[in-house]
Amino acid sequence: MCIVSKIMPIANPTVDLSRRLSQRVQQVGPSGIRRFFEIAATMDNVISLGIGEPDFVSPRPVIDAAVASLRAGKTGYTANAGLIELREAIAEELKTRYGATYDPAREILVTVGVSEAVQLAMLALIDPGDEVLIPEPCFVSYGPAAHFAGAKVVYVPTSVENDFQVTAADLEPYITPRTKLLFIGYPNNPTGAVLRRETLEEIGELVVRHDLLVLSDEIYDRLVYGAAHEAGHVCVPTIDGLWERTVLLGGFSKGYAMTGWRIGYACAPEAIYQAMYKLHQYIIMSAPTMGQVGAAAALREAQDDVEAMRQAYDRRRRLIVDGLRAAGLPTFEPEGAFYCFPDIRSTGLTSEEFAQQLLREERVAVVPGDAFGPSGTGYVRCSYATAYDQIQEAVARITAFVERRRNG
Repeated sequence: MCIVSKIMPIANPTVDLSRRLSQRVQQVGPSGIRRFFEIAATMDNVISLGIGEPDFVSPRPVIDAAVASLRAGKTGYTANAGLIELREAIAEELKTRYGATYDPAREILVTVGVSEAVQLAMLALIDPGDEVLIPEPCFVSYGPAAHFAGAKVVYVPTSVENDFQVTAADLEPYITPRTKLLFIGYPNNPTGAVLRRETLEEIGELVVRHDLLVLSDEIYDRLVYGAAHEAGHVCVPTIDGLWERTVLLGGFSKGYAMTGWRIGYACAPEAIYQAMYKLHQYIIMSAPTMGQVGAAAALREAQDDVEAMRQAYDRRRRLIVDGLRAAGLPTFEPEGAFYCFPDIRSTGLTSEEFAQQLLREERVAVVPGDAFGPSGTGYVRCSYATAYDQIQEAVARITAFVERRRNG
């Protein structure tokens, strides 16, 4: 009888694996958003105004279509670029709503959320040493995505005095011979700012003059309010001279309450599309099939649901903005997305201190504004993508917290 002994691996404490990690990873810190929610998850009775996730369930037509596809056995891959019926629906939506024209077969790519689309665009367009301009405050993943592609990230500050809009005059001093790409995201996360058409037209002239490319994240295009809603969202590639220079990013997570479905898309001229498509084939293969089926149903059948959610967000927006102002926190008027960005400097606390102490003392989670860039210093981000009564209670707790700081 042969007896095989089981040899246990011996740990080698002299191997420092942290030194084996790539520099591109080591040079990027963890997300400034997730840290507070990991802490909040260990606490009771916390109201989260932090995470940018709708509290609504995905519309019923989306769920029904996906379930039907699963029961019909549609559990395999789709075409690498995505279901053609979804790409056709995206093309029709963009043309009807904004006048932006794309060929669904050669200029639209379905991705695993906008996050994949951002990274694909960076890898397709950027060579090491190229410079990427990113107005800030901005979503926390923009800079790291450019960094992972080898870019030198150049942040361009914006300010509340200019409604957190970036202008051509803001951008021009940062342009060098190495500048290749301008990355903008409006409606903006974290400020809720939108870009006016005249501002975009001036940026378009600058982009053409300096022969730049544009990456435009418009994931919040359906969530605009007030004057911005009346004027309508301005789709960047519809600006003169920008269609042939722009990669347009969009998706279903925010406006359609489909965060867990992980469906986004990128629209671009064919040469850029082909480069992104090549990367997508090797990295992802295809976006989730049931998610694509649900997204197609969302475009066909869930427009009323989107408008109902937009109106609910608008009501919440008024509640939180007015409440924070009444508490003595100057709060910029957000016209898009579902965030507000109150100025907390009057409390004498830094953004980090404010967020930490508010969470500890009042069980309200917000995100320090400087997690989104230096222009966010002295602010915090509050999401109103949560229930109205929860926002009411959160505002009451924030008011009590602020009053203690001022009276104590």
